[in-house]
Parts: sequence; C-alpha cells; structure tokens
Amino acid sequence: MLAGLLALTVAAVFAGAAIYVSVAEQPARLRLDDKALLQEWQPSYKRGAAMQASIAVIACFLGLVAWWLTGNLAYLVGAVLIILPWPWTLLVMMPANRLLEAMDANTINPEARTLIVRWGNLHLVRIGLGVLATLAFLLGSA
Repeated sequence: MLAGLLALTVAAVFAGAAIYVSVAEQPARLRLDDKALLQEWQPSYKRGAAMQASIAVIACFLGLVAWWLTGNLAYLVGAVLIILPWPWTLLVMMPANRLLEAMDANTINPEARTLIVRWGNLHLVRIGLGVLATLAFLLGSA
C-alpha cells in the first residue's frame, strides 16, 4: 500500500526532525548568551514550525488515505497521532511561543532563557507523538 508507506516515511521524517531539535539544536542554542539565544530561537522557530506543520499535515492525509483504502485502524491511529502536535502547539506551547516572538531580540531579556528551556521541555511531546505515529504506520504497513 503506497499511501501507507508514504505516511510511514513522512511521519518518520517528522519524528526525526523533532528529535534533531531536542538532541542537537536546543542544547546548542542553550549554550549561547541570553541575547544570542533569543536571536537564534526566533527565526529557527518560524522555519521549523512551518516545516513540521506541513510534514504533519501531509503524513496525516496519507495516513487517512491508507486507512480509507485498507480499513486498517493502525493508519487511522497514526493519522491522529501525527496531527496531534498541532493542537498541542496551539493550546499548550503557543503562550510561550507568542511571548518569545514578541521579545526584542536586540536586547537582553533573562526571561527568554526560562521560556526557551520550557519550550524545549514541551517540545518533547512532539517527539513522542511523532514516534508513536511512525510506529502506528509501521504496524499498518506490516
């Protein structure tokens, strides 16, 4: 089933990108001084959000197509899991995101570090959802 394999692949890309952010990018940015930390986070978040949101929508769509064509509930579960980072971000992470986006990156703001650390901890949920979706799609494709 091509749609299922594509859903699996795209979900794995999502999970891999989320893991990269938490394992490589976040620890590296936290080594920066407070001013540079915010200067790095702001454009990185905008680019990353657009990329991961698009990937999640594509994987969800492919999972729904695979479920529709096969009736395999694992594809439906994967589709739901891969789209859950959207409401998680909008409902739980967005308050911190908005505060960080509104900060002046050319001034030192000690609150930025606290919020970025919190953001990184909340981002771990995206990893979990991406990995679980990937596993669901893998189960559906087996």
